[in-house]
Amino acid sequence: MAERNAKLAALDPVWSRICDEAIEAVRNEPLLGALIHAGLLHHPTLERALAYRFSLKLASGEMSEQILREIADEAYRTSPELGQSARADLVAVFERDPACHRLLQPILFFKGYQALQAYRIAHWLWKQGRKDMSYFIQMRTSEMFGVDIHPAARIGKGVMIDHAHSIVIGETAVVGDNVSMLHSVTLGGTGKEEEDRHPKIGNGVLIGAGAKVLGNIKIGDNTRIAAGSVVLNDVPCCKTVAGVPAKIVGDAGCDQPSTEMDQTLRKGCGASE
Repeated sequence: MAERNAKLAALDPVWSRICDEAIEAVRNEPLLGALIHAGLLHHPTLERALAYRFSLKLASGEMSEQILREIADEAYRTSPELGQSARADLVAVFERDPACHRLLQPILFFKGYQALQAYRIAHWLWKQGRKDMSYFIQMRTSEMFGVDIHPAARIGKGVMIDHAHSIVIGETAVVGDNVSMLHSVTLGGTGKEEEDRHPKIGNGVLIGAGAKVLGNIKIGDNTRIAAGSVVLNDVPCCKTVAGVPAKIVGDAGCDQPSTEMDQTLRKGCGASE
C-alpha cells in the first residue's frame, strides 16, 4: 500500500493529497463516510471522481445520472486538458480562498468550483457540435448552482469563482488564465447584437463582487475591478477601476491581483495618491 501511495503521489500529487485528506475526513467525521467514499475514495482518478460528482448533481427526471456520467467520462478520456484545468482550478481555490483548508472541499462543497467544471464539459460538448446537450448542461448548472455560463464562452485555467451565486458569463465572453471573480459578477452584452458582444478578460484579473463588465471590451492583464463597478470601456493592463461607470483610480498595486485577492483601495495598493 505504501509503495502504491508513493507511486500515486509521484504521478498525480493533487489526487494523492485529496485521497489522504478524504481518509482523514472519514476518520474525523464518520457520518460523512458514505458521501466521501462514493464521491472520492471509490474512484481511481480525479477525472472519474469529477465525472461522478457532475452526474450526481445535474441528473434529473429529464436526464439520468448514467447518461451524464457517460458524457463526462468520455469528455475527460478524450480531452486531457479538462483534467489539467480542473487541477489548476482546484489549486487556485485552495491558494486564494481563505475559507478553503483542504483540496477536497471545492470538489464536495463549493458550488463555484463544481459549476466551473460542469461548464467545461458543456464547452467540450459545444466544440463537438452537440449544442443542444450543452444547452441542457448550462440549464441544469444554472438551476443547481445559480451560475449561468454560456457553453460557447471561453474560460482559461486556474480560475476561481468565489461564492459564485448569480454569476453570468455570456456567449462570446473570454476569460483568461488565473482569473478570480466573486459572486454576482456579470460578463454581459449591451444590447441585441448577434456577433462578438461580450467582454474579453485578460490573465490575472480580479473582479469584485457585483461588478458588471458589459460589451465587447478588453480588460487588460492583472487589472482589478472594484466591487459594484460597471465597466463599459477598455481597461489597460495593471490598473484598478471603480465606480458607475467605472474609471481608473490607480494602479493594480501588485503583480497579479487575482492571487493576492486584495480588494481595498488604500494608498500603495491601487488608489491614487
